[in-house]
Amino acid sequence: MAHPNELITRVPLTRSRGPFGDGVDQVIRRWFNRNVGLWRSHRRFDFCDGSTVAMDTMLHIESFEDPLKGDSCYRFRWWPAQKDTPFSENSSYATTGAIEAYLIGHQLYRSRGYFCGSPIRSRIRQVDEQEVVFESHYMEWDILEHIRLVDDARYRARSIYSWQNSTLALVEVHHEVREDLPADEAAQA
Repeated sequence: MAHPNELITRVPLTRSRGPFGDGVDQVIRRWFNRNVGLWRSHRRFDFCDGSTVAMDTMLHIESFEDPLKGDSCYRFRWWPAQKDTPFSENSSYATTGAIEAYLIGHQLYRSRGYFCGSPIRSRIRQVDEQEVVFESHYMEWDILEHIRLVDDARYRARSIYSWQNSTLALVEVHHEVREDLPADEAAQA
């Protein structure tokens, strides 16, 4: 009969590149990396008062390294595609801005929210290799965002539902077209 200590299998404790170990799901990290680049976003906003607004926005997503924040760091910058926008300067919707985001496990930490300047955390659910869902809660807002990559990440389909104090206040539909080629495709071209 074997001694109990002989039955113990020792697994060495290792750590991945970042300070958070192997917490980042490789499939989610791959999905985020497929979003890197420049996008033209055709956006439609349906407000609870029945009004609708449409506008085009440019969205630039880049990855960067920050060993203090985690293994996967991304910067999102957006600005109007045209000079004139349907939103006033006093609107709660920021037509220009930047957010830094850090992927840690199945959560995305953002340097700020879209409706406020405070940092927020979003829970990530992966539907399949092409789609993820973000659930965010901050201040009086509950936000559910679906993003699906289409046709080898040449397009993105986004649906965003925003509840303010438990009342659906805003529904957004974004059809996004890649304006540049991913780095690996550009190298092959």
